[in-house]
Amino acid sequence: MLFSLPLTRLLARVASASALCLGAAPGLHAAPPASAAATAELSAEAGQVAQWIHRTQDNQRLPYLLIDKRAARVHVFDAAGRLQDSSPVLLGAARGDHSVPGIGERPISAIAPHERTTPAGRFVSEPGQNLQGEDIVWIDYDVAVSLHRVRTGNAAERRLQRLASATVADNRISYGCVNVPRAFYNRNIAPVWGKQAGVIYVLPETQSAASFFGFGS
Repeated sequence: MLFSLPLTRLLARVASASALCLGAAPGLHAAPPASAAATAELSAEAGQVAQWIHRTQDNQRLPYLLIDKRAARVHVFDAAGRLQDSSPVLLGAARGDHSVPGIGERPISAIAPHERTTPAGRFVSEPGQNLQGEDIVWIDYDVAVSLHRVRTGNAAERRLQRLASATVADNRISYGCVNVPRAFYNRNIAPVWGKQAGVIYVLPETQSAASFFGFGS
């Protein structure tokens, strides 16, 4: 698809290892989860996932994002599991939790409407750039799904209005990438995920998060 190669896999692994070392400060494992007030913006399911991550340290002391597709929101957590900020997002136009095999090697024009999904899962992110030199964060490089600032080149798509609306039904418009407001990206994403690896959890929409991530009873 229309993106250039991000940091090499080797550098991504080095960044991950460095972040793990930096995150292993005394007492970090015992840091509390987000406060009750902070978690008010999380859906019940997103809250369950956040608690599971904190309980198991599944984020491996890396900062992480929760992308709640059903609620069309992203939640930003630091490495200790404290909720930092939240924002509406735009997502893949098609409902579904998996990407079509080989889709990352196809041009945009060859992606059918029903294939435009945002895949669910646990991903180790990578800083990268698109062909215009704009910084982005790779969610899954192999299927060309990234998180980036909202793009407004096609006025007919009304992406800014979709982000600002009170409903989630109109937040499905992209080819699979996750769009966030520019100010939110510049404030929360670029300073952290734009410089190092992190963990991105994309919650499913075709089954429960507990069954998908394997923490259900």
